[in-house]
Amino acid sequence: MRIQKYCSEKGLCSRREAEDYIQRGYVKVNGKVVREMGVQIDPEKDKIQLSIPRKITATQGKITVLCYKPRGYTCTKSRDEGPSVFSLFPEWSHLNSVGRLDKDSEGLLLLSNDGRVTKAVTGEDHKIEKEYEVDVREEVSQDKLNMLSKGVLIDGIQTLPAITKMIGDHKFRIVLREGRKHQIRRMADVAQWTVTRLKRTKIGAFTGRGLEPGKGRVLSEKEVKEIINS
Repeated sequence: MRIQKYCSEKGLCSRREAEDYIQRGYVKVNGKVVREMGVQIDPEKDKIQLSIPRKITATQGKITVLCYKPRGYTCTKSRDEGPSVFSLFPEWSHLNSVGRLDKDSEGLLLLSNDGRVTKAVTGEDHKIEKEYEVDVREEVSQDKLNMLSKGVLIDGIQTLPAITKMIGDHKFRIVLREGRKHQIRRMADVAQWTVTRLKRTKIGAFTGRGLEPGKGRVLSEKEVKEIINS
């Protein structure tokens, strides 16, 4: 495993931060400074140390933002894919998206430069649930919702159990704990439904109440701790 990945998974820092620390000589493996990016380590045997000067730690400026991504914006920093949330929120363009919403989806999104937040929300063992409201062209049936809640096969892999609820003839709510690529749209395909609108309405305990499309707010230290300790 690369040092950057180890640091990220352990919540020590983000991968990008780890790369910066390696270049600066702040990372040691078994007591020796490492400056090469491609170094592989064995988490079971090797000892990793981060020796970051206090003045850098104090000015890192960890920020986590809860924002409402409008439809039509990507979550990448590539200009080739059209407008992104980072052009919409230039003041937070130095942050990274924690998970993603595809271009045609809208709703709550976290932006952060805190590796602990990223791990808590998207790590393999995370427990934070995300809630979505889904509009479909076809009529929603309870039988198909029950099927989705039990899990369906996507690329030969069963999705985890989900919570579903019908909230209209053509609309339902679904709560997931995983976040595979285009998962809800692909689950809808299995049910032979055509998604016309997909909105993330909740991330963990955050509902974004009062948060309008294209707006965001910086989370308090207390709120960040709630995410990390979830």
